[in-house]
Amino acid sequence: MDIPARLAELKLPLLPEPLPSPVVDSHTHLDSTREYSGLDVELNLAAAAAVGVDRVVEVGCDVASSRIAVELAGQYPQVVAAVAMHPNDAARSETLDADLEAIDALAAAGSHVRALGETGLDHYRTTDEALHAKQERSFVAHIEMARRHGKTLVIHHRDAHADLVRVLGEQQLPERTVMHCFSGDADFARACLAHDDAEHGMWLSFPGVVTYKNAPYLSEALRATPRERILVETDAPYLTPVPARGKANAPYLVPHTLRFMADVLDADLAELCRQVRNNTFEAFGASWGEDDTNA
Repeated sequence: MDIPARLAELKLPLLPEPLPSPVVDSHTHLDSTREYSGLDVELNLAAAAAVGVDRVVEVGCDVASSRIAVELAGQYPQVVAAVAMHPNDAARSETLDADLEAIDALAAAGSHVRALGETGLDHYRTTDEALHAKQERSFVAHIEMARRHGKTLVIHHRDAHADLVRVLGEQQLPERTVMHCFSGDADFARACLAHDDAEHGMWLSFPGVVTYKNAPYLSEALRATPRERILVETDAPYLTPVPARGKANAPYLVPHTLRFMADVLDADLAELCRQVRNNTFEAFGASWGEDDTNA
């Protein structure tokens, strides 16, 4: 497969320089990327592997996409699935109880389903306060499912930091929680990490937004996060990192974000890669993949 030529045909960003040690994209949408940019799953995963991104977490946002995530995780050993009703989809759903039952069933599909998410609160796209209560009901249901199934909880949060902190304080969290696409400042990072203790692990996952000039607060949040609690993600096809910002995102662009993070932390890149890879396996319960070298 001529990966550079295929990417050029699709008018997608060039392959970055490969990372010195493999990492995992902790949050991506392979199916949405296929629809958004024409990057099919086979090429997507091959391009990622070519630059050292050899594992991904495929994330569902509603029942249909969660089913696809489970199917892809069953088909590709380098993929595991997260299933959920996204808070905005939960707010719009007219069949939320049935949707939550379907997500509950998908969560029990097997060890290739690692997480309940992305769930949480979003007051940016859902502004109606009456629907905020519906989001919260869905969020609490996902927390209970994650705890009951022994899965990781993956949280989406946007313009709802105070309510999110409140809910986290009110609920009994599962063993592992990931703050997806972390978008807060250092104080919010510390508030989230306050839930990290001997019984409950909390990880913050940083997207390409950390590379943006208008997001210095994310660099401060990154510095405030212990190295063993840092993950990296794309949220592809969105939030493309600099220098490819403005084009469609994909897991093969993780190296841009991780190199930026290494600079912010004044960290050795290879050491950070190994740390983030091991963090991701811990955050999602165990390593995965046929040729895994979790070390």
